[in-house]
Amino acid sequence: MIGLRHGVSLVLGSASPRRQELLARADIEFHVRPAEIDETPRDYEKPTEYVRRLSLEKSAAVIQGKEIVIAADTTVEVDGRLLEKPVDDVDAVAMLRMLSDRAHQVHTGVSIRSDSVVRSFVVSTTVVFVELTSQTIEWYVGTGEASDKAGAYGIQGAAAAFVERVDGSVTNVIGLPMAETLATLRVVATS
Repeated sequence: MIGLRHGVSLVLGSASPRRQELLARADIEFHVRPAEIDETPRDYEKPTEYVRRLSLEKSAAVIQGKEIVIAADTTVEVDGRLLEKPVDDVDAVAMLRMLSDRAHQVHTGVSIRSDSVVRSFVVSTTVVFVELTSQTIEWYVGTGEASDKAGAYGIQGAAAAFVERVDGSVTNVIGLPMAETLATLRVVATS
């Protein structure tokens, strides 16, 4: 699907199984090399600036020689507050209560870097949740699905039942906006 120059390999700078699955479904061959960077938000950093910065830092940390690296970071925003991965079940419950019966934004920053060019962008999607009862939240957190996901939910799993509406890219909510990523990858691969 994406033609890379001879001798150039594609690297996903992420350990996310969801990002790996999205790329694999697009029939793209890649290697996984997760980036180890400090993901602490900076004071007064907007959520979109935060995910763009992290994706750029991840791609820079991972690239080695003649490669193209895709790196991404996703966060959930509600009322200007970042909801990263929950630190424990209590944190997950609090996040889901905050998201219940309202809209929130999911922002993913993506950077695609070769040895000669860097392209980065942010995709934002609005997700509206139905009202969640305490029992539903406790059940969902008990499944373990909330533990490693920004905002404490995965739209591709059991939490799909919580979603009343999605305005924008569903793959963005999963963790990698595929239409935009593939279009940018084509540009970088031919640069």
